[in-house]
Amino acid sequence: MQTMKFRAAIAAVALAALAAVPAAHAKGADAPVTEAELAAHIKVLAGDAFEGRAPGTDGEDRTIAYIVGEWAKAGLEAVPGSTTPWLQPVPFVESKAVSGTARFKVHGRDFAIEDDGIILTGRETSAALANVPGVFVGYGVDGAGKVNADVTGKLAIMLFDNAPFGDKLPRYRERRQMLADAGAAAVLVIATDAVPWAQLRDSAGSAAVRLASAKPGAPVSGFLSLEAADALLKKAGQDGAAVREAAKSPDYKGIALPVTADLATQSAIRPFASNNVIAKLPGAKPDGKAVLFLGHWDHLGICGKDGDADRICNGAVDNASGIAVLIEVAKRLASGPRPDRDIYFLATTAEEKGLLGAHYFADHPVVPLTDITVALNVDTIAISPRGTPVATIGRGKPAYDAVVRQAATKFGRKLDEDGEADAFIQRQDGWALGAKGVTSLMVGGSFSDMPLLQAFLGGDYHEAADNFSDKIPLGGAAEDADLHVALGRAFADVKAWSGK
Repeated sequence: MQTMKFRAAIAAVALAALAAVPAAHAKGADAPVTEAELAAHIKVLAGDAFEGRAPGTDGEDRTIAYIVGEWAKAGLEAVPGSTTPWLQPVPFVESKAVSGTARFKVHGRDFAIEDDGIILTGRETSAALANVPGVFVGYGVDGAGKVNADVTGKLAIMLFDNAPFGDKLPRYRERRQMLADAGAAAVLVIATDAVPWAQLRDSAGSAAVRLASAKPGAPVSGFLSLEAADALLKKAGQDGAAVREAAKSPDYKGIALPVTADLATQSAIRPFASNNVIAKLPGAKPDGKAVLFLGHWDHLGICGKDGDADRICNGAVDNASGIAVLIEVAKRLASGPRPDRDIYFLATTAEEKGLLGAHYFADHPVVPLTDITVALNVDTIAISPRGTPVATIGRGKPAYDAVVRQAATKFGRKLDEDGEADAFIQRQDGWALGAKGVTSLMVGGSFSDMPLLQAFLGGDYHEAADNFSDKIPLGGAAEDADLHVALGRAFADVKAWSGK
């Protein structure tokens, strides 16, 4: 993908789009974003021609060309000085399991786990571990966020769920890496009720993607179903429910199990590159501070099996809807009165693989992170109807909360401050920036109406059914788009917002 021909094609798209840039309006309120405008973008981005927008595919090329074309038509510019205008190449390594075997002994006697109850992947092309002792580590960390057990040379068995103690402790991917850093030979994650086992098998069995620059994980990793884990624990003399309850203590130190494992994997390893897409709206009165809008462009690609009626996970709601909103927000901010501060727009890759594109941008920012006064993430925005209250993921800073409140009130919208949305703070791209000290907010109605959100997460989410259709409620998304235009103007106003 990272070829001169591809980059030249993107440049040509941008130049053609620039010829169609409308004249900027000197005065007047921003025109409301319409449902029809959002629908038009979603239909394209979630169309079968884009093949589910998987990173490193022809679908990515089409997606990037569309985003660059729309942002250029809106009046955005490539970031000055970039060697790859509009693009930030992100190097990845993909690992796809070819085969994996696990043989367990408990008290020295063979104990079989059904193949359906375990998923194994290897870090390298092949791996073979023999007689590795097992330890159950609960969440893998203590209340201070430190590894809670001696795992050197061992098989660490860890819970998937977020720890119910501590302050913003790492999610399972980060905890799994911490165990690898502490010397674990293998890490198996118990898939509790937080994620359906069948869905996990489908996603984990496809391919694992990591940043090429990432620290190496354990030689072998994988997942255990809850039933398989409980059966193993029972054979080892432990009650699964009891040890999971004990693990909820911030002082939990893990349990050495009378278990050993022989683990072997064969994997196909493929390095490839994908891209973040980055654009800039230069401010009229730049003061060294900037506003950042972001949302992920990627989805799961061709996710079905041979013979399925629909094999493409098109990702209409997640997150073609968010990119549609970013396009229309860019149009309003660029065509209306020019905001004082520079505003950047970022469409990230590989969010579905663990916020990887956002993490890469946080490590290689095109604008110093200390200059970003706020990052506004837009994800899975087409959930709720018009009139839904506004929830904020990342709330809690009074000055920022006041700006959101003022903008929402301007549109006659109520605030949802029950805190339910806080559960998603680590599941969205803003987390990658927040971990680096950037105030990151996700604002809107989708994470306010929990029954509607949970219905989506338990239904079309990450399935081939997440297609564009008239059933997608775009009224709330249009309202949220208007809200983001107002937030962009408020945070980019050098007089009204000091850039805290």
